[in-house]
Amino acid sequence: MSTTLPESHADGDLRSLQAESYAADTRLIAHHDLNGHGDGMQLVKHGQYLYVAHLGTSAMALSILDCADPANPVLVRQIEHPANTHRHKVQIVGNVLIQNSEVPYFAKGSGATSDAKPVTGLCVFDLTDPTDPQPIGFHAVPGNGVHRIWYTEPPYAHIAAWIPDARRRAYQIVDLSNPREPKMAGCWWVPGSKDDDVERWEPDMSHSEVHGVIPHGNRAYASCIDAGFALLDISDISVPQMLGRVNWYPSYGGYLHTALPLPGRGLVVGVCEAIHFTAEEDGDKRVWLIDVRNERQPVTISSFPQPKPPKGTPWSSFWDRPRRFGPHNVHENRPGSFQSETVMFATWYNAGLRIFDISNADRPEEIGYFVPPSPTGQEAPQINDVFVDADGLIYITDRIKGGIYVVEYTGGKLPA
Repeated sequence: MSTTLPESHADGDLRSLQAESYAADTRLIAHHDLNGHGDGMQLVKHGQYLYVAHLGTSAMALSILDCADPANPVLVRQIEHPANTHRHKVQIVGNVLIQNSEVPYFAKGSGATSDAKPVTGLCVFDLTDPTDPQPIGFHAVPGNGVHRIWYTEPPYAHIAAWIPDARRRAYQIVDLSNPREPKMAGCWWVPGSKDDDVERWEPDMSHSEVHGVIPHGNRAYASCIDAGFALLDISDISVPQMLGRVNWYPSYGGYLHTALPLPGRGLVVGVCEAIHFTAEEDGDKRVWLIDVRNERQPVTISSFPQPKPPKGTPWSSFWDRPRRFGPHNVHENRPGSFQSETVMFATWYNAGLRIFDISNADRPEEIGYFVPPSPTGQEAPQINDVFVDADGLIYITDRIKGGIYVVEYTGGKLPA
């Protein structure tokens, strides 16, 4: 495994960026700063275009880049978010693009005003022209609005969203049969989210809510922050039913961000997001492998190894580096993208992109990584989200200022 060590942490041309990166079996082939709006969040590639949703600390909600030549991404369109609102997720099926619309919780962002009312709901756009999304529908949501979203099989979008009478975020299934008139078709919430719930999962419900849901067939895989992982039966869309759940918090760190099913293996990848700047505050956050062959008795069987700084760096642990260290998300095996149940691509904030071989589910192994230098004016990179195209090229975002990076795995053919 080859390793290159940086001598400085400054922006520069592509060759300089590669030389200044920590890299093992990876190669940087492109970078784009998104016209100075580098707060990249979720991203998807659709045809030749890359769609980047923004965290919301800049004025932008969405950037569209032409990646027909992945080594030369061209920014073709940027769309601003409303004041006091962020839209940091994006999903596309056919000619329909959706984005969440939520009360911002990181910062109000450029153009925000203290008295502007946030726009909360699910935004629906027509993508007949892939460079010019046109708003055609809106699904209003109470409270803080919509967080993570999933849309791959029409007509249903699966969203983490507030529902009436619930004090915490829940799971909505939204019918987009008519994209101009979206409507809720079903919902589920963590027991205890409503005052009249007889069952209550956690004594303190302040961090027990739905963060995101990924469906597969008639099952839905819910990440419920400090309430852990829940496996749901959605055979009846109108009334999802819980089959089983598992939680490791405490004594391990909670905040389950993503529950990604690997249906061919009866496994789920559970990603616990790092949210604090110290190990003492954050706890032991991991990427877990969960065995769900017995749906009513999910069991955690292993976790990914924690990234370690290469030799020659000034840190004994990435915890010694500024800003967040720990998992955020994984490539989610969307239809049309690179799909694998043995190779996982994970973002680890200041430890960058990490690539893992999980063919032996009992012993996940790191097989490559890419950590760019700190963007100008930023203490450390904060690699945030990842999308791997069908050709194996890896697109990653930085959360604060870094924009997007296009990375190639050079360690050999990636197994599906």
